[in-house]
Order: sequence, then C-alpha cells, then structure tokens
Amino acid sequence: MPHVITSPCIGTKDQACTEVCPVECIYDAGEMFLIQPDECIDCGACVPACPVSAIFPEEDVPAGEEEYIVKNRAFFGL
Repeated sequence: MPHVITSPCIGTKDQACTEVCPVECIYDAGEMFLIQPDECIDCGACVPACPVSAIFPEEDVPAGEEEYIVKNRAFFGL
C-alpha cells in the first residue's frame, strides 16, 4: 500500500519528505504535497522525515483523515 500525506502538511510543505524519497514520487499539489500511489514503493523513508507527522501508510491513515486518501488518488487521476 502506498503512503498518504494528510492535513498537517497543509501550509507547512517542509520538503524534507521530498529530499529522502528514493523514487521521487512526492509532488507539490499547491497547499500541500501528495504521493503518487503508483510510483510509491512503500519504503517509508518519508515518514520519519516529515516534521509534522503527516505521512502514513494508506491502511494506517488516522480516523478523520480518510478524505486525503481520496484526494491523493483524485489528484493523480486514479
């Protein structure tokens, strides 16, 4: 399962996650970053790099943040 960036990223966009991603699957989506699910290799390198703890494996996205799974897929046309 790919990782998903959730609401704490909005307005923060630290870019630390983009710097550690070995496949460069994290894209600027305007107010936040989003992970391209088909490119994500599920390595988890981005999780500890995020200073606002906004990144989760898709199956572990916290309650109330599930809309970001849909938002993420829609942004990439999936």
